[in-house]
Amino acid sequence: MSNPLPTIDARNPAGIDYELFLDCVHCGLCTSACPTYVELGDENDSPRGRIYLMRAVTDGRIALDAQVKGHLDLCLDCRACESACPSGVQYGKLIEPFRIHMDKTGVHGDGLGWFKRFLLFQVTPYGGRMRLALAPARFLQWTGLDWLFGKIGLFKLLPRTMRQFHDMLPPLGRHYGRLPEVLPAEGKRRARVALFTGCAGDAFFPATTVATARVLQKNGCDVWIPRAQVCCGALHYHSAKEGPAQAFARQNCAVFLGKPADGAGWDSVDAIIVNAAGCGAMLKDYGHLTQGMDCAEQGAVIARKAKDISEFLVDLGPIPPTHPIKMKAAYHDACHLCHGQQIRKQPRQLLEMIPGLELVPLHESEICCGAAGSYNITQPDMAERLGQRKAKNLLATGAAAVFTSNVGCLMQIGRYLRQHKPNLWIAHPVDALWASYTGTGPP
Repeated sequence: MSNPLPTIDARNPAGIDYELFLDCVHCGLCTSACPTYVELGDENDSPRGRIYLMRAVTDGRIALDAQVKGHLDLCLDCRACESACPSGVQYGKLIEPFRIHMDKTGVHGDGLGWFKRFLLFQVTPYGGRMRLALAPARFLQWTGLDWLFGKIGLFKLLPRTMRQFHDMLPPLGRHYGRLPEVLPAEGKRRARVALFTGCAGDAFFPATTVATARVLQKNGCDVWIPRAQVCCGALHYHSAKEGPAQAFARQNCAVFLGKPADGAGWDSVDAIIVNAAGCGAMLKDYGHLTQGMDCAEQGAVIARKAKDISEFLVDLGPIPPTHPIKMKAAYHDACHLCHGQQIRKQPRQLLEMIPGLELVPLHESEICCGAAGSYNITQPDMAERLGQRKAKNLLATGAAAVFTSNVGCLMQIGRYLRQHKPNLWIAHPVDALWASYTGTGPP
């Protein structure tokens, strides 16, 4: 008689459905899609290797020591292995709860130091705090002091953490302040949508938030921008901090399933629109995140209604832009859009509608750039290797513009491209679409 599978209570303290481990047949087709395996060639740093490690720990065959922890921490959680897997292994449902288990047992240890931890978890997920924290950097950029200090090497005197954050900063534009809670559709109304503005993305790239709202209006959508919305919770959840992530989810459930100031019918919006791949993937996972919570039913509704801006517009039938943007451009697939949400064609379809814009292929387009939420902070060495690898592939295209659909990717790619070609236009596809609608062109 065969031995029974380990039970969650006695043998599986991480609470992972053991059948999820068994879905992996160790065929190895995932290895060529895994950024850390491609870089290091170590089987322990491949998806099937990590699954084997997690299962072995669960079975009690190996200890959860520093070496095992190191291999699991090096995972970007980019989900590229899920796209490559012919057996449908749900890798995210293995690595994320296992990391939460490590955190609860005191094994995980992020190794961050108080300052990085403060910035990542007490500043970044709060839009107002993030905008305030960016004010000095914005002042330095606007006055030209940032360039001057860099030229004379003053930033080299900063502590490594501060240098790291400075190097990741994109050009910071003026924040729009606050959009009206309800923006009416242009022309005949075709849909009613809510807009998720997020936290860090809106602080770093406010023009993209405005462009998203205006593009939706242009395409016949009434746009509701809830005042009390908060971070999606992805930063905390992917860092094994489940409690704060669930608290954010609970508030968003209450906010997005309520009604705005003008009332009537907004509790049944057609979609909740997201322009950041990481946030969209998290909202679409609210059904899983809120299981067992008092807002589980609302979480499932949000998961169904969450739509990436490109996904929604293509389904709606976008109004063609008319002003030409005559340049060569490359598109990088953000991991949580192409792997987490299986959205690949739609951003390219929108870009291909722009007159004069030539979209060129990008080698290793679906290999992670190394941003991966807070990964470029927690694993800076591997993040730099992947960032330089991505920059090399992008520069080889000869493109004058680079588009991608996630705030982390925009910052990571921009950081390494600016070292080689500072005048590249690095933007979200919706920025290009709005530029073609209005004739404003690239900055």
